[in-house]
Amino acid sequence: MNDPFFQQYAPQRRQTQGLGSGVIIDAKKGYIITNNHVIANAETILVTLKNKQQLKAKLIGTDPETDIAVLQIKADDLTEIPLANSAEIQVGDFAVAIGNPFGLSQTVTSGIISALGRTDLGIEGYENFIQTDASINPGNSGGALIDLHGRLIGINSAILAPSGGNVGIGFAIPINMAKQVMDQLVEHGEIKRGLLGVQIQDLNPDLADAMDLKGVQGALVARVTPNSAADKAGIKAGDVITAINDKKTTGSSALRTNIGLKRIGEKVKIDFIRNKKTMSVTTHVGNTSTGQITASTDMPLLQGTQLKELSASQSFQGVTAGLLITAIAANSAAAQVGLREGDIILAVNKRKVKTLTDLNKAAQLSRKQLLIHLQRGQNFLYLVIK
Repeated sequence: MNDPFFQQYAPQRRQTQGLGSGVIIDAKKGYIITNNHVIANAETILVTLKNKQQLKAKLIGTDPETDIAVLQIKADDLTEIPLANSAEIQVGDFAVAIGNPFGLSQTVTSGIISALGRTDLGIEGYENFIQTDASINPGNSGGALIDLHGRLIGINSAILAPSGGNVGIGFAIPINMAKQVMDQLVEHGEIKRGLLGVQIQDLNPDLADAMDLKGVQGALVARVTPNSAADKAGIKAGDVITAINDKKTTGSSALRTNIGLKRIGEKVKIDFIRNKKTMSVTTHVGNTSTGQITASTDMPLLQGTQLKELSASQSFQGVTAGLLITAIAANSAAAQVGLREGDIILAVNKRKVKTLTDLNKAAQLSRKQLLIHLQRGQNFLYLVIK
């Protein structure tokens, strides 16, 4: 159009750029691990190597709930970083953070491992962070946290600072966890998470005292989904799960992360306490057909939300039709507008929803937003996700 007025005042598409870091994990295949939030919503991803060579990257897959993304580049003579076993690192070990803070490439900072297994930070859906005082600043995200042998122990992911800068509290995703996610993304292009089929809560001191389990740490089973992996293994409400595959479970978040990172069908040993007696059972991690159903990833507005179809045989608080939110990532769009675990979605875009199929059809009425009618306890309300 040649109208000068139109050319002057027509809305212009705004282009934005972002910077982050990444780590070459497989030199032969060109695989790079970075953070999901580094490349989220990107139309074009460019990777700049140490020699200043710039390459266009292919996105292999992402997992917003662990904040991991896998990219692939095609180049000769790439160098991959050796991997450590992050299960063997200890508090007090020296650590080095490498990345691209504030666009300053190849920056190295050093410190120590301050804490391990950090959870309940509200940063990601599945959390098991390494905490370090090595300086991590904006732009370090997706970069390497290495030990003094030059081996990768974690992927720098987040900082905890009111000002948005480094104050000596940084968090990295353990490489064992990141590698598990990467393997699934490379194989399937998505994450297929295992489920036990239990609703759990932390065993706080008051509950532990009431159950005569003073000093015990674990996840208290509040409900077992019928026909789930947990149900078939004999787990019951009131059991306290203390370990998975001999790895101690300190609470509900630790259990959720442990199981969520396992593949469907993987064999697991569950240690638990029932009536003050320690017991063990072995089962196979279930899939979405065992009760909890994850919303499909073709709906970005509901990414990070796990939904369960309610029915007469599997009701919740007396409700027999709708989609129960069984888990929600703290940083997701749904959580930011106010959706909570335990909410029941009754309608989307003015259409009643009873199944995931209903939800997918209703969501297609508007790709830009979801108008959600939900029940929370005895209250009803509407929320909009954009």
